[in-house]
Amino acid sequence: MFLSVFDIFKLGIGPSSSHTMGPMTAAVRFLDQLRAQGGRPSNVRVTLYGSLAFTGKGHATDRAVALGLIGYTPAGIVPGEADEKLAVLADEKVVHPIGLPALTFDPANDIIFNYGPPLPGHSNGLIFEAFDADGRPVLRETYYSIGGGFVVTEGELGKPKEPDNSGMRVERPFPFDCAETMLEMAAASGRSIADMKRENELKTMSKAELDDGLDQIWQTMNGCIERGLSRQGELPGGLHVKRRAQSIRAQLEREKGSNMAQPHVSSDWLSVYAMAVNEENAAGGKVVTAPTNGAAGVVPAVIRYYLDHCIGASVARVPEFLLTAAAIGGLIKHNASISGAEAGCQGEVGSASAMAAAGLCAVLGGSPRQVENAAEIALEHHLGMTCDPVGGLVQVPCIERNGIGAIKAVAAASLALRGDGSHFMPLDNCIEAMRQTGEEMSSKFKETSLGGLAVNLPEC
Repeated sequence: MFLSVFDIFKLGIGPSSSHTMGPMTAAVRFLDQLRAQGGRPSNVRVTLYGSLAFTGKGHATDRAVALGLIGYTPAGIVPGEADEKLAVLADEKVVHPIGLPALTFDPANDIIFNYGPPLPGHSNGLIFEAFDADGRPVLRETYYSIGGGFVVTEGELGKPKEPDNSGMRVERPFPFDCAETMLEMAAASGRSIADMKRENELKTMSKAELDDGLDQIWQTMNGCIERGLSRQGELPGGLHVKRRAQSIRAQLEREKGSNMAQPHVSSDWLSVYAMAVNEENAAGGKVVTAPTNGAAGVVPAVIRYYLDHCIGASVARVPEFLLTAAAIGGLIKHNASISGAEAGCQGEVGSASAMAAAGLCAVLGGSPRQVENAAEIALEHHLGMTCDPVGGLVQVPCIERNGIGAIKAVAAASLALRGDGSHFMPLDNCIEAMRQTGEEMSSKFKETSLGGLAVNLPEC
């Protein structure tokens, strides 16, 4: 099992990695398959199932599919330009993919929201179909958006593979697929979790590529925080939720150097950093999956908290934080899920909190066992958390939930650092408990907006 740090942390756009980035990527992959197959496709149709259908409008899934068929990838989106091309598509009802004939595609009619049973492979399923000018099928492919922007075809589902560019399987020096093995390898080698993760990454990229990529991740995260802290107004989607990060930051800045600040003010800073990111995400801005868009604020908030508020902090240790967090995120994704539609919010904010706790514990001097303990504490105290976004929008309760997830991450890291790394519940068992809880959780509480807070709205 190997998931790169750049699989866990991906550049993209809001509001959702599984509902926005995933469907966009699926559309791009479908065009690639059409090019490879040949033939003369004339028009395209897309059908959304399960959670993609129930909350697709709120998550801008239809917009994402259209942008993917236009040719955009999540990392390559140019917001203003994309809006212009969507307007042209709405008028002309034709896309012009490179290397293919013009394809008739009317988003209003050719994106179908199927509210019946989900597809069997995953609750985030979508089917792309292409037809020739006479209406005969040219290509039909089923995709599943499995969380964090990851997309697999029906044939790939359940068949993980990790070839290099030549198609050969890559041998990693530290091939841990569970926390127990990770700790055993750390003890035997004398290396930190981040060092082992770095060695694994360097099998398929240069040191410069890895360092530059990690720097880009942090710069994008921090830029998202700053944009969120500086913007005001109402978030899109019709819930009339107002941005709050800018005003909260202004209050906190005014309290600096005065005797007005409460002892728990550091928690307010943590929350406002996370909320800034998730307000940007809700507005469709540029974010980094960490490990998903819905949980994108937790890891950046804890890194920013470390840099701004922790004694002895150094930006030079941010890569160590990210590599450690990615190692934990990879274990959770491999052994359970990071998808809200599959595991509830325990799989999103819970996973993000565990990743952030591990990263903070590492850069504050924690041993591998203390790091594993920190991740377990954070994840354990998110078990059972449902995914119940009001209106299918990643706003209520998602924005505040990221702030609380960041607070839990710091508390978990601090508790772990107070011990010697020994603890009762191993991280592997906690991850398995999360997987089992997600399987038993009613679909009403897994990103369908059919239960929980999503249906208990204010009446006045």
